[in-house]
Amino acid sequence: MRTDTPQPVRLSDYRPFPFTIETTALEFRLEPSATRVKATLAIKRSGAAGEPLFLNGERLKLISAAIDGQALSANQYRLDGEGLTIHQVPDSFVLTTEVEIDPSANKALMGLYMSGGRFCTQCEAEGFRTITFFPDRPDVLSRFTARIEADKAFAHLLSNGNLLESGELPGGRHFAVWNDPFPKPAYLFALVAGELDVLEDSFVTMSGRTVALKVFVDPGQAPRAAYALDALKRSMKWDEEAFGREYDLDLFMIVAVRDFNFGAMENKGLNIFNSSLLLAQPETATDMDYERIESVVAHEYFHNWTGNRITCRDWFQLCLKEGLTVFRDQSFSADMRGEAVQRIKDVKALRARQFAEDAGPLAHPVRPNSYLKIDNFYTATIYEKGSELIRMLKTILGAATFRKSLDLYFERHDGEATTVEAFIACFADASGRDMSDFFAWYEQAGTPAVSLTHAYDAAAKALEITLAQSTAPTNGQPTKRPLPVPVTIGLLDGDGAVLRDSEVVLLDAASKTVRWEGVDRAPVVSALRGFSAPVNLTADTRAVDRYVQFAADPDLFNRWEAGQTLARELILGRAAGTPDEVGEERYADALGKALVDDASDPAFKALLLALPTEGDLSLAVEPVDPAAIHAARDHLKTVIAVHLGDLLRRLHGDLQSGGEFSPDARAAGKRALRNACCDLLAADPHAVNVERVVGHFDSAANMTDAMGGLSALVTIGGAPAEKALAAFHAQWRHEPLVLDKWFAAQARDPGDGAIGRILALTAHPDFDAGNPNRLRALVQGFASGNPARFHDGSGDGYRFLADQILAVDGFNPMTAARLVEPLGAWRRYVPALGALMREQLERIRGHEGLSKNVLELVSRALD
Repeated sequence: MRTDTPQPVRLSDYRPFPFTIETTALEFRLEPSATRVKATLAIKRSGAAGEPLFLNGERLKLISAAIDGQALSANQYRLDGEGLTIHQVPDSFVLTTEVEIDPSANKALMGLYMSGGRFCTQCEAEGFRTITFFPDRPDVLSRFTARIEADKAFAHLLSNGNLLESGELPGGRHFAVWNDPFPKPAYLFALVAGELDVLEDSFVTMSGRTVALKVFVDPGQAPRAAYALDALKRSMKWDEEAFGREYDLDLFMIVAVRDFNFGAMENKGLNIFNSSLLLAQPETATDMDYERIESVVAHEYFHNWTGNRITCRDWFQLCLKEGLTVFRDQSFSADMRGEAVQRIKDVKALRARQFAEDAGPLAHPVRPNSYLKIDNFYTATIYEKGSELIRMLKTILGAATFRKSLDLYFERHDGEATTVEAFIACFADASGRDMSDFFAWYEQAGTPAVSLTHAYDAAAKALEITLAQSTAPTNGQPTKRPLPVPVTIGLLDGDGAVLRDSEVVLLDAASKTVRWEGVDRAPVVSALRGFSAPVNLTADTRAVDRYVQFAADPDLFNRWEAGQTLARELILGRAAGTPDEVGEERYADALGKALVDDASDPAFKALLLALPTEGDLSLAVEPVDPAAIHAARDHLKTVIAVHLGDLLRRLHGDLQSGGEFSPDARAAGKRALRNACCDLLAADPHAVNVERVVGHFDSAANMTDAMGGLSALVTIGGAPAEKALAAFHAQWRHEPLVLDKWFAAQARDPGDGAIGRILALTAHPDFDAGNPNRLRALVQGFASGNPARFHDGSGDGYRFLADQILAVDGFNPMTAARLVEPLGAWRRYVPALGALMREQLERIRGHEGLSKNVLELVSRALD
């Protein structure tokens, strides 16, 4: 049993660091199992006289420590598991420490570690403290110089900033010296050393400077980085045009590594990427991979201003850099991929991850007020909901004032570590508005529920719309304040003609009624257009009006949303024992009409074909019965496949392309629609359809179509699926990123024997739990992507996940903690399942030696 009780870090306890670190000079003598790190810090006191100096440091072997060249004796400092405390220090001095670390033994992938025979770092949030003694907090900014020495086998020696010097050393070694002229916190430090290929290009900034661009990858992989490099150049140009932000160094580098806990990291001038988010070619990467690469390359580049030049004062302000940067990368993707399609995809992701987070015990504000491990707050709430708050600011203030506010933010806080309060103050000052009420969005957890009712007076040609809001209690927040919610509303008539263009109604109280005159005909109210606020909207909209929206709403998000709502009501009705067979046929017919609308983009049609996911559906009902939801959703999918069979087969054939592959939005949209047709045909697995799906897989000329066919065959099951899986593995067994997809496809196997397959795959020679990509593909793919089988009544799925969490926690607590969430919402499920989920959470919490990362999330789920 656990007897220790870790103490939380609280926002209310924040105190500035009592010293400034003006410069930091690091010297690395790299050896895989015995790296020496010498740190020379120029320090000045900024706090109270006599206060001791504390430097974070974990798993470091201290070799020496000296102040102004004088070695410290043992009684002048205290060394413990948290760091180094020097009892008495001058007001201005130079501290020199030397430590030894073992990168080869670092399986947590935080700090300095080995990946594929190369040295690599990941310092956000608290990894730098495992490299050397330092105040490892984001409000301590210093100018870094790094000298790296290694064997020549590690051909490239890279760090932040600009290269000052490099050369050879005796004994087959060499060195490089890097300097970053911009002050930065330790979490933005980066180092990479190894044998790498490089793809090079350049970019001319808006002021005429030429910036060298370099992407470093595994030997032989350089051609696969071409799309990422192109995305980088487009990102740089877009940021200049959209936000006036120009890159500030002479060199921008990206390195791809296979073993990485995150997607990517924005280290100043030296971004480090999970290779799955950087490498792409048509044979090995899907269209979704290309989209994610484009988005993440942009995200990490945009951090140069929103995260690096201006960083966060403390980790409670994490949303300040992440929410704003997600908004920027989503805006970029909308310009690259199409605004409506991108918005739908972003909202789908928000609902799947963040709304689910808000609906369970892991709900937290966009700016939390306490944590045990900050690693646990790299969440959808911080990122995606944080982005939605920025989007609402733009909606409320208008594009021009929004840009003026951001310009003020960049001007006022460049070079600082700042706060959400300071950020919102820029919007208040630039707009002349009181923004104090908006700040509640950052402090209050939960997804607001907004209701809309309307009354039309035909004689007066007037419409009254009443909006009301409420937010359910969450842990630690039993009562909620009303929030300023921008609700964008337009009106259609019964034939789909526009009666009134979009208008923003600001719901800034518990309820609000607006009256619109001059409404000539009974309206269809189209509310929350563009998903103007991250809320759950219920409206007194009749099914007949939703069909009008589904056919004709000029706001494409709301057209898609109408279809999703109709499908959701049909599925949940059947799951509850009240099926509407006539409604199911009517929905299929309306879907068919949408598919033959030549004015619609293929990518949009593909989104229309996708039914709400089982995860989405589970958020709309309580208690959740996963088996009933799965069966009801499968039934509607089969109804559509049967009703539209001829049309789906015709579209599937017409959309087949033998031309050269292009990753652009239009070509990707056509492939998306063709694969959506394939997926639906698999729901009606008679001989003709099975033959077509097999042909889809066998003839695939790119990974998008190959995975579309493979996933459809796994859904069908049986001999065709096994044959395809064997062929796929034989072809791609030497391609790690593609093999991740093979594991992920099987993780979502809807068949009765799914858990047995998953257990067998954990013993497969190609499965490596030490690689986060492979672990996520199989374990997270099963627990989050296969709810019907994960929530099997035997509880085997829960036991499997708990076993994996405990095993991984022993060497990578951050990754283990990210597996807890599927068990966290146990209270929302039918009692029999909830009890089994709780049992596994209790088992995890009682495990000896559990990390703070996992303990925090499991305890929040149980308490």
